[in-house]
Amino acid sequence: MVDDGSGVLKAKWFKGREAFLRGAFKPEARVILTGEVTGFPFEKEIIHPDFEILNDQEDQLLHFKRIVPVYSETEGLPQKTIRRILWKVVRDFSHLVQSPIPGEVCRKRNLIDIREAVRQVHFPGNDQQMDHYQEMRSAAHRRLIYDEFFFFQLGMALRKRGGILEQGISFLTDGEMVRKFYRLLPFTLTAAQQRVITEIELDMASPRSMNRLLQGDVGSGKTAVSMAALITACENGHQAAIMAPTEILAEQHYRNLRVWAEKLGLRTALLTGGLKTVERRELQGRIQNGEIDLVIGTHALIQEGVLFRDLGLIVIDEQHRFGVVQRATLRKKGQIPDVLIMTATPMPRTLAMTVYGDLDISVIDEMPPGKIPVRTKVFSESQRTRVYEIIRREAKKGNQIFIVYPLVEASENLDLKDATRMAEHLRKEIFPDCRVGLVHGRMKGKEKERIMNDFSNKMIDILVSTTVIEVGIDIPEASLMVIEHAERFGLSQLHQLRGRVGRSDIPSFCILLTQKRGSDDARKRLRIMEQTHDGFRIAEEDLAIRGPGEFMGTRQSGLPDFRIASVVRDGRILGEARADAFALVEDDPNLESPDHLALREVLLRRWRGRLEMAKRMNSFDKRG
Repeated sequence: MVDDGSGVLKAKWFKGREAFLRGAFKPEARVILTGEVTGFPFEKEIIHPDFEILNDQEDQLLHFKRIVPVYSETEGLPQKTIRRILWKVVRDFSHLVQSPIPGEVCRKRNLIDIREAVRQVHFPGNDQQMDHYQEMRSAAHRRLIYDEFFFFQLGMALRKRGGILEQGISFLTDGEMVRKFYRLLPFTLTAAQQRVITEIELDMASPRSMNRLLQGDVGSGKTAVSMAALITACENGHQAAIMAPTEILAEQHYRNLRVWAEKLGLRTALLTGGLKTVERRELQGRIQNGEIDLVIGTHALIQEGVLFRDLGLIVIDEQHRFGVVQRATLRKKGQIPDVLIMTATPMPRTLAMTVYGDLDISVIDEMPPGKIPVRTKVFSESQRTRVYEIIRREAKKGNQIFIVYPLVEASENLDLKDATRMAEHLRKEIFPDCRVGLVHGRMKGKEKERIMNDFSNKMIDILVSTTVIEVGIDIPEASLMVIEHAERFGLSQLHQLRGRVGRSDIPSFCILLTQKRGSDDARKRLRIMEQTHDGFRIAEEDLAIRGPGEFMGTRQSGLPDFRIASVVRDGRILGEARADAFALVEDDPNLESPDHLALREVLLRRWRGRLEMAKRMNSFDKRG
């Protein structure tokens, strides 16, 4: 029974240790109870209240009557115990916390003292606004977020400067072979393509090694831009290589680029894991002897036995499919070759600044004139018959159709349609008058190549597939993309799949077929797909929904593990920290100033063990 002078309240527990409760609630004790009061207007009571016994001066205002921190709990360690421990830690040791970020930088950005930030972020004063802490917008949060971003961007700035200092190849650009290539193109380059080619040519003409990321939406013309760079390298007497993530995409690049290369007198070759041992050894010998100018391949390019006579340029397509180690291994195949990384997955600026802070970035932000947007619509399972009618209508027009499933074969754990069974069902029962093919990632390279060639040559009307066709497949006669279980795909993946159609002047469509209502996020993704074709807007939305780790692919993204900062939420602070870090490195490239020695120590500690960056930091450490 609790009496506050205005009335009596009953506190009730149905679970809990009775002896503990009786020992805690002694007569005359002062307590704070928190919970829902019921029993109006008669006997007031509160069931299982949160409580604090006010008999310990140090703790009496720790859990109540203030903004209190909520920590991630672990079994056997309750919230109050964690809070009490952190209170003592912050009280006794926060004065020891230091940040070596120069004072002038902190004053410029109006950052509060790091020690005060640590104290406030754990135990805010009553004068602080609760909403600012819930949304991580307080002055304390801002200081800690800035510190995380600053040290990461400082590493990026030093890494980029290391690349700038690397002596690369100075290519002669705008040669006769490149100009002939432009004349061979059946279209006129867009202004965006011409701008990006100029940026790449300036890099290649420079004596420093090029490290450039080329972003462009599906169908924006990245291949033509990269081919101009590849031709420039070959025209200067060097070899060039392009690495693709799948055999299907590598084979397509080979087919497309070889047509141009042969007209220019360049010798091309395709190197994939599907080659027989004898064929592979013979081809490796020709590459090593310099008999091949342009090599197109998969990860087979980075195998130990593949040696180049004089590799001058590497183009890496769909870079997010490759890990950091794979990219670095390919680069070591030459002395210091120029590197052009391409992606058709548009990336928000904040994420690009984080993951590719050491690269120069070019963006093709213009689509070729006359390109017809792909109309997109969501259909439910109850409308399947209508979807089949639309497929049949497109097939009768002589157009081709993709139908994509999330699984290769049936799964005991997932109630999803699979490509293998559905291909058979569609072939026999739904479209017996159409030629239905099947392709998926478990097939051997030769079989996949045969099926894709049949589809490309219009010997297949409907291609049933998994997401193996997500990247780079170019079928001009394909007018319809049907994605089954669309609610299970991410926005970027849906956008990539949609990009497989609409690659000519044929009116094209994308049907997102859903089995279930799905989560709020799934419904939001599908609405966005219906509303826009802008890959950069889609990327922003996808990043906001999924977060950076999932957006990039957690294993190979290279994303840092920020403890408090978020590239989605804190883009403005990221931009400030990047500008300040790069300016500092510009003024003191080796952090040799006495004011920056502590920065050097923190940086070395944070970056050690991070692959190529670690090597740069170690050499940086030895210079110091």
